[in-house]
Amino acid sequence: MKMKLLQAMFAAALLLGAVAVRAQEPPPGPPPEVPGGPDGPMGPRMELLGFAEMHPGKVVTGAPYSATAVTETKQTLADGNTIDRKVQSNVYRDSQGRTRRETTFTGAGPLTTSGQPRSVVLIHDPVASTAYVLHPDKKTAEQLPGPHGGANKVNNVQNKFEARIQEEIANGTLKKDDLGTQTINGISAQGTRYTRTIPAGQMGNASPILIVTEQWYSPDLQIIVKSTRSDPRFGQTTYTLISIQRTEPAAALFTVPSDYVVSQAKARPHGRRAGGPGGPGGPDGAAPPPPPAGE
Repeated sequence: MKMKLLQAMFAAALLLGAVAVRAQEPPPGPPPEVPGGPDGPMGPRMELLGFAEMHPGKVVTGAPYSATAVTETKQTLADGNTIDRKVQSNVYRDSQGRTRRETTFTGAGPLTTSGQPRSVVLIHDPVASTAYVLHPDKKTAEQLPGPHGGANKVNNVQNKFEARIQEEIANGTLKKDDLGTQTINGISAQGTRYTRTIPAGQMGNASPILIVTEQWYSPDLQIIVKSTRSDPRFGQTTYTLISIQRTEPAAALFTVPSDYVVSQAKARPHGRRAGGPGGPGGPDGAAPPPPPAGE
């Protein structure tokens, strides 16, 4: 179940990335009704696992970098108790657009073994049209299947995605504000605030629910260098890229080591939803809430 969760989240991140943006445009607001979107059923867990800068996801060539990605979440429960989580990853992208993410999970939880730290490496190689999940502790790798439907489905999803964004802006459930330009950790970034409103009664809520997401996007590197999200359902999430180096990473980082055993990951059955926030297989193990109509 642990690996199914990781595979599903990685596949969702890649699919979202493929449909989220056009070549030279900053990413739009949080995807509406996409299971892996930042505020969809898998969204907060993807942020926790550190997929934030992968949301744009398109293949970017000629802009290599390496950095440390830090994701922090804070959730306040009804009784005043709080849950704080922090995940740190090393991320890389080479001039060919290949990406690598190294994440070590610590503390108790389903993504660790008997409370011991556990590392997972995700490699996306658009040159070879493949992706891998590496398990350094076992020296094994799983090759992930590509999105079902290929380029045509990606284009169709992108068109529907953009149409829905414009529809929500037009009907007032999504508001977009320009925050100008700032230098964040040495990188010039354009800021955008998205305020999404879930109307009263839409999911049994007595009052409207406001979800506020701020994204700071680097047109040069074509990545999100910082984002914050305030969602009363899931709490506060902050994502930041630090220690950004704009040099070419070693080519070996984007290949499976020769001493690893490679197997094919099993495709998830079509239409089956992986564990969402709190869902089966999710980090907290509780039952998932109803999918929101917004994000």
